[in-house]
Amino acid sequence: MFHSEAIDENKRKTEKLFRILFLMMTCMLILPVAIILVTLIVKGGPAISFEFLFSNPTNGMTEGGIFPALIGTLWLVAVALLVSVPLGVAAAIYLSEYAPDNWLTRAINLAIVNLAGVPSIVHALHGFGAFVIFAGMGTSILAAGLTLAIMTMPVVIVATRESLQSVPQSFRIACLNMGATRWQTIRQVVLPNSTSGILTGIILEVSRTVGETAPIMFTGAAFFLPFLPEGIFDQTMALSLHLFVVSTQVPGVPDHLPYGVALVLIGLVLTLNALSIGFRMYLRGKKKW
Repeated sequence: MFHSEAIDENKRKTEKLFRILFLMMTCMLILPVAIILVTLIVKGGPAISFEFLFSNPTNGMTEGGIFPALIGTLWLVAVALLVSVPLGVAAAIYLSEYAPDNWLTRAINLAIVNLAGVPSIVHALHGFGAFVIFAGMGTSILAAGLTLAIMTMPVVIVATRESLQSVPQSFRIACLNMGATRWQTIRQVVLPNSTSGILTGIILEVSRTVGETAPIMFTGAAFFLPFLPEGIFDQTMALSLHLFVVSTQVPGVPDHLPYGVALVLIGLVLTLNALSIGFRMYLRGKKKW
């Protein structure tokens, strides 16, 4: 009896120790993020105003606002999403539901995972050669958006594929036994039950797309444009490049200006992610399993 109590006590101590260890690791991850956010709010908060958000840069970008860069970032994100999400979801559906399990499929899956780790500067050079020069798009929103789409598409494919595979196989079998075709099963059963996972991939894509600088610097983002783009074949400013420019290339910039741009950039990412997460939670709440 005494031996059993001693064992139980040791288990409780071990469990408590690991709980404390995991709590410390979590705090170590959260603390740097909190420090960054507090620094941006304290140093960039004074720059945030209606004029800052909705006016053009002036006086050599040392004054004025970020409106062209803000709108340009939304343009780039929209083009990247419109291209990468349909293609990424379609590729994931094929790999998960149609492709046979052979060496070619495994090689494709491995290539997709490796593509997600390619440095952004490599994607930038590829986009410059493929879209700007070879396809004749010039430096434009379309060329930059396609470059971002190719760069982030592996994230969408992997997240969608994992979400599709998480749907119980019994759902597919039951639907097929009712006489439905494979595509009807995918469209009516599998996809609706994997939408929340697909949105996870889209959230990760948006987060990366908004903050990338190198791919758009070579393909479509401009150093300075005092007007808004009128279409996808125009150049545009972008928040990430604008932050790089005012931080390193423009002399005489007030200290609060780069922090203000960074704060808006972080706020835009958090806002887009919050909307996607809210929609994902709504869809998860409708699941019956």
